[in-house]
Amino acid sequence: MKARIPLLIACAMACAVSGVARADAISDLKANMEVLQKQLDAVKAQLEQVTSQVQKQNQEKEKAAMAAPFIQQKPGDALTFLTPGGGEVTLYGNLDVSLDGTTKGLQSDYGDNGGMPVGKVGWQPSISTNLSYVGIRGKHPLKNDLDFVWQLEAGIDVSATPGIKETTSNTSDTVNGALFSRNSFIGFAGREWGAVMIGKSETPYKTSTDRLNPFSGMLGDYRVIIGNTGGDNRVEFGLRAAHAIWYESPSWGGASFKAMYSPGQNRDDTSSIVPSGEPDCAGGNIPGSGALPPTCNDGSFGDLYSVSGAYLMGPLYLTAAYEMHKNVNRTSDIPDLDPTDIGNESAFKIGGQYTFSSKTTVNALWERTKRKIPSNLDFQNERTRNNATWLALTQVLTDADNVSFGWAYAGKTPGDPGQHNTPGGANPDNSANLLTTAWRHALDKSTTFYLDYAATLNHADAHYDLGAGGHGVTTDCHDSTPLAAFDPTTGTVTGTGPHCFAGGHLQGISAGVSYRF
Repeated sequence: MKARIPLLIACAMACAVSGVARADAISDLKANMEVLQKQLDAVKAQLEQVTSQVQKQNQEKEKAAMAAPFIQQKPGDALTFLTPGGGEVTLYGNLDVSLDGTTKGLQSDYGDNGGMPVGKVGWQPSISTNLSYVGIRGKHPLKNDLDFVWQLEAGIDVSATPGIKETTSNTSDTVNGALFSRNSFIGFAGREWGAVMIGKSETPYKTSTDRLNPFSGMLGDYRVIIGNTGGDNRVEFGLRAAHAIWYESPSWGGASFKAMYSPGQNRDDTSSIVPSGEPDCAGGNIPGSGALPPTCNDGSFGDLYSVSGAYLMGPLYLTAAYEMHKNVNRTSDIPDLDPTDIGNESAFKIGGQYTFSSKTTVNALWERTKRKIPSNLDFQNERTRNNATWLALTQVLTDADNVSFGWAYAGKTPGDPGQHNTPGGANPDNSANLLTTAWRHALDKSTTFYLDYAATLNHADAHYDLGAGGHGVTTDCHDSTPLAAFDPTTGTVTGTGPHCFAGGHLQGISAGVSYRF
């Protein structure tokens, strides 16, 4: 019994020590938990502070976004705005008005071969609006290297009243000042593969040599002859194709090309009615224009195909272009309206430009046109022309001044349908020359004053005009004979016009101001 007492005492002491140790451990754990709680409270406080700051920043951004404009202007010279989604919208335009003096250069009396032209055929002053327009274009990114692109462009008659155009030689229901009368389209574009558009635009045949024409919109515009097969103030192969689809490639090492197709949208194989959805016959004018039979028989066509290729490297530019118009109806060229006078017409041209270190730019162009009709109708075929040329030079004089000189030549055609003072028939003397010169002075980078002189020198059977290609007021071969029309009050036809007198030496001088933005 005595031996167990020390053992009991030892056990009691061990338990006491163990209890003290457990109490110390619990105390340490409680202290650690308190420290951890304080750390959690500090983290929570920091988190609440960060959350509050983020909320405040978001509120400030929302306020700033609400205060900012929906569309913001992009820095730079162009009037370009940034739109939601990363897109851009650009406003652009051209305003050009001139004071002109022109003469038809006709004889006062052609005797038995035509008689006396009616009205004023000498010098006449006029105020002209030339190639003036305003437009808006934009793009909207869809994904990498794919943008939705669009353009809406309208012509502007600054000095003339907008409306349909009626003269003794042609009548058109197209309104230049209407929205949107000029190049307008929608499409898709990418930097690597090019662009596809649908709408209306100038053909690749026309745009391929625009840069070779320093007189664009002036009296001496080269389209008085280039692309103009009949010599009237309508340019056949330099038009704006409606209801068209086209492709424009990017530049591959300086090389590029364009291709366009415009369906005729004509329910008649002879192209003799107005295309579906259009106000005029294809090629311009309404049925019966110029006192002709009331159908589309003065150059109306069906499908249009146009392609061009170009190479640009430094100061050198080279180009070639081709255009085809299907089933061109010219039955009005023959008194009996021969239905076989319907055929395809085409044009081909090559051109080049080079700028020398002396700031001298030289432009050269050669063109051939073809009308495919039965050989027995060649006696009146004035549309096939194996040779037309253009040569122009521009010399920079100062930072603000330059001068340009141009000469165009139109070769003979197989036949002539006959004008008021020409008998018509095979092998006519219908070649012509266009001479023009212009001086430009830049008032600033957007505004230019210009002065130009031009002369169209027709051979005896030719009737090329002065002003075709974009000049607002044109001067052509027609006199002022009243248009032939049915008079319901008498039941007879009054007037015998229009009368066109070939062989005129037309001249004009023009002073104007253009502003581009």
